[in-house]
Amino acid sequence: MPTRLELSGSLHRFSRENPLQAVLAGEFIALLDDTGPVFERRRLAGHFTASAFVVSADGERALLLHHSKLRRWLQPGGHADGDVDLARVALREAEEETGLGGLVVEPAIFDIDRHAIPARGAEPEHWHWDVRYVVRCSGDETPRINSESKAVAWRRIDELAGDGSIDPSIRRMAARWLTR
Repeated sequence: MPTRLELSGSLHRFSRENPLQAVLAGEFIALLDDTGPVFERRRLAGHFTASAFVVSADGERALLLHHSKLRRWLQPGGHADGDVDLARVALREAEEETGLGGLVVEPAIFDIDRHAIPARGAEPEHWHWDVRYVVRCSGDETPRINSESKAVAWRRIDELAGDGSIDPSIRRMAARWLTR
């Protein structure tokens, strides 16, 4: 089972390979030094989450979900719920939110993003420290909508990279994918 130290090593590698996100990666690494429950949603100062850049078998398309609560097109992802193995969390969330089987997670960190989650009900605004992984389809590519999404759609990655209406982090991931 991966440890905080292994996640720190992965974040250090990511930082070296992605200098434009090196400062942010350093902040992620600093969060790992917090002895509190940084992998649990009860830490309202912010906590780790994981998400999946789900890519079709041919590598041409990415799967996006229209998030019910946030009302935006996003990649699948969610809370770590105490699990330090964020690649496993990304795979689990992709399977749960898309209904796809035969998914395979690439173990290297693909992207990182820290973003505010708006207050909702009794839950105050808080930060998600999102670690993102590529998850590839290797089977049927027919997704199913679940309760967390209003719609699901495959989009061409080359189009996502230039789509100004989509979340900037998705454009960043699409552009990164195209330069692999």
